[in-house]
Amino acid sequence: MILGVLKDIKHGENRVMLTPLEVVTIIENGHQVYVQSGCGQAAGFSDQAYQKAGAELYGTAEEIYRQCDFVVKVKEIEESEYELLREGQIVYCCIHPAAHPAEVQALLKKKVTAITAEDSHRNGSPNCEAAGKQGALFGLESMLTINGGKGKFVSGFAGAPGMNVLILGGGIVGRGALEILHDLGASITLMDVNLGVMQDIRRTYGNDIKTLYCTRESIQQVLPTTDMVINCVRWPKERKDFLITKEMLNLMEPGSVLVDISNDDPGAIESSHETTHDNPRYVVNGVVHYCVSNIPSAVAHSTSVVIAAEALPMFLNIMNHGLAEACVTDGYIRRSLTTYNGILTHEETSAIQGIPWMRPEDALGISGRNLAPAPPATATRSTNFVKA
Repeated sequence: MILGVLKDIKHGENRVMLTPLEVVTIIENGHQVYVQSGCGQAAGFSDQAYQKAGAELYGTAEEIYRQCDFVVKVKEIEESEYELLREGQIVYCCIHPAAHPAEVQALLKKKVTAITAEDSHRNGSPNCEAAGKQGALFGLESMLTINGGKGKFVSGFAGAPGMNVLILGGGIVGRGALEILHDLGASITLMDVNLGVMQDIRRTYGNDIKTLYCTRESIQQVLPTTDMVINCVRWPKERKDFLITKEMLNLMEPGSVLVDISNDDPGAIESSHETTHDNPRYVVNGVVHYCVSNIPSAVAHSTSVVIAAEALPMFLNIMNHGLAEACVTDGYIRRSLTTYNGILTHEETSAIQGIPWMRPEDALGISGRNLAPAPPATATRSTNFVKA
């Protein structure tokens, strides 16, 4: 099989899906690797390093799409790439299909086999830890007076108090932010809806961290004394309400900071909209918002190393054994199958966009096999099945 590594074209994206290290292993398994020139340059991986690893170098995305059976990149398929897709081709990237109907329609029209990267991770995406930790640091940068913030130092100084931080969500993203801010001396309140998560945080940090059940009412109670909010909640896309409304921002002091790491559309924060690394901040009701959607791209070398290492076993499974067999032995690949031969196979997307879907195991004809288990990627369910 020929695997192609694309250069990401999303504005501000610097990561690459595979490094030269993984190229060596893929070639040793009897496959070929084609890479687009410059695909890893921003992350610190030169064209020469890929060629030394055994990859063939091509100048354009068109050449990669035309020649490769399996194409990988970090972020979504952009509109300019839709016509480059071809029937039967396997594509792996962060599709975010439920929120991108035009992208889904292009994948269905071209009869592409699309795998949603963000649903394929066993232990949460490696990008989640990076987003939480680096997002916390960007929040501190946004707090600086020179960036419009109120100018409080995270741990304070002798005679001056430090920052009060509210973290919404205690998953991998929230814990990453918590780790950084706790080590730097912030006073932290963490909210979640899972008592077990909060108990675990209390066991780890003791009385250093306050924990509260996450509701709009509890958020309203703490906002007046909060300097920075970090949102790490993956908000169900079918919900039309918010954890923090625009009006609630008036409870915070001018120059306070809101970092929306999850940055869903729609999401948990009414005032949130996507920004870029070039222009990351804006102000609503006196509160500085930092809403960059690809925070891990700011630490592109480290994040590329870890996402490539995690993806390699999945890629080899598909390339060595075929997609159907890989979906038998790996439930995480199976649950992340998004489109197959013109059929939607992603349940959340079906529920949000109203498109009939088919279970991946049914589309692949493996439903009678002993399938490796995996939990559902989201709690969103759909009974809008493709009619036989």
